[in-house]
Amino acid sequence: MVISLQLTACSGPFSALDPAGPAARDVAGLWWAMFGFSTLVLIAVTALWIYAIRRPASHADEQSARALQNRWIIWGGLALPLGSIALLLAFGIPIGHRMLPLPSADGDVLQIEVTGHQWRWEVHYPEQDIDLANEVHIPVNTPVDVVLRSNDVIHSFWVPRLGGKMDMIPGRTNVLRLQADEPGEYRGSCAEFCGVGHAHMQFTVTAHTEEDFARWQQQAQESAE
Repeated sequence: MVISLQLTACSGPFSALDPAGPAARDVAGLWWAMFGFSTLVLIAVTALWIYAIRRPASHADEQSARALQNRWIIWGGLALPLGSIALLLAFGIPIGHRMLPLPSADGDVLQIEVTGHQWRWEVHYPEQDIDLANEVHIPVNTPVDVVLRSNDVIHSFWVPRLGGKMDMIPGRTNVLRLQADEPGEYRGSCAEFCGVGHAHMQFTVTAHTEEDFARWQQQAQESAE
């Protein structure tokens, strides 16, 4: 019962553990790997702690006691943390590399410019000359580079089910790669406290099929004229 209640938090519009895109799957996979490894470490350390409490008193000589102490320092104080860091880097570096906005193999990358304001999102499609507020539209199965800027304070652009979060720092431009696997509406939010309106600084990302996205572009351009 307790486990089932805890797992209910693994889904929902703001759950990073319910991925709907390749970048979000990498984030969720890394999280589960870290969770599993840390659980094993916790179990092992707890078992050793219980053993240390309950073991009978040792009557070993000073040399043997010092050798045992050195083994604990080497394996518990050096080997375990260094091995953990190496394992994390072995998983994390390739995942981080895949999330970078690198050139696509087929060159088909949509670019969208998003500017954070207190407390709204300004969305601009430079190639299509479309302007929106608090909503983003993308085609499915297509890499999308979101060019992020801030007009005032530090904001953070985050669509939990589609990718990681990226800070928007005044005077700097950052780029976040997103991609959706299937059509639908995905919730996004500012993930950096930016003032009294921060809690309501949310937006939606609507993923369309290629045909529906082309139709939406045409309608948006006609409405802007």
